[in-house]
Amino acid sequence: METLLEVNNLVTEFRTADGNVQAVRDVSFSVAKGETLCIVGESGCGKSITSLSVIGLLPSNGSITSGEVKYEGKPIHNLPFEQMRKMRGTKISMIFQEPMTALNPVLTVGYQLREPLILHHKISKSAANKQGIELLKQVGIPYPEKRINQYPHELSGGMRQRVMIAIALACSPGLLIADEPTTALDVTIQAQILDLINELKEKLNMGVMMITHDMGVVAEVADRVMVMYAGKKVEEGTVSEIFENPKHPYTIGLLNSVPNVDDPDFELEPIPGSMPSLTEQISGCRFNPRCKFATDICREIAPPEFSTKEGHIVSCWLHEKVEEEVKHGHLTAQI
Repeated sequence: METLLEVNNLVTEFRTADGNVQAVRDVSFSVAKGETLCIVGESGCGKSITSLSVIGLLPSNGSITSGEVKYEGKPIHNLPFEQMRKMRGTKISMIFQEPMTALNPVLTVGYQLREPLILHHKISKSAANKQGIELLKQVGIPYPEKRINQYPHELSGGMRQRVMIAIALACSPGLLIADEPTTALDVTIQAQILDLINELKEKLNMGVMMITHDMGVVAEVADRVMVMYAGKKVEEGTVSEIFENPKHPYTIGLLNSVPNVDDPDFELEPIPGSMPSLTEQISGCRFNPRCKFATDICREIAPPEFSTKEGHIVSCWLHEKVEEEVKHGHLTAQI
């Protein structure tokens, strides 16, 4: 598959009163056309900051201090503001977590749909309105001629999220970033939104970079998975490899934190402790304070990336031991 997005050794820092803190630490990954990469981990692991770094929407005190972001082989992390602004919507679009805060409450759906079309395609208001109605049809909103004149508060949560998807797709971007797109929705609407994103990805041959903490969502939509912990990538592989053959203790912990309604004997195994703060200094592997396998080397030296088979990468000194434990059933890893 043709590589669309390439991120190499990304480091993102924030300036604070206590000095600079790293939110993303030396992270590398790629997304191909027609592929869905899910970035997964607990709240605070750096998933959303990674996506904001890619699209150039970091807060004013944040910046990429090292590494590079390439789109279609060209660096975009150091583009001037105006050039980056032109890329947003036309090349890379983003669906945000909560549509009620992402949509402007005092502007109609139609106004917000027309804006990127007029700005990027330089078309008339009437032509943009016609395209806006077609986009609403495309994302499955009934009576689009009526909905286009309504305000966000007049729509349900699922409809607002569909409007967000329509706005994101208005200029036919190559890459769609979806940051927890189903968090605020009930499970029935969640499934509809995920099916819609998947259907549009295949129809338009887009790359999709989905941010989530829900392993159920990952199982449903991902082609590949990247697991992050405390700003670092700890494991990456195909969705089948990650679910059937996880090699990092944190990945196994995430899988075992999800209820399994089909197995009456299944017991939840929460990961002990909590995510370290960005300012917390941890020697060695950043997961070692919460890891039951941790040894002296884990506490002293940060593990490199081990490539266990093509496309499966893990940062763990003890990945072979963990793999054996999973194979012999001493550790469960299921969903």
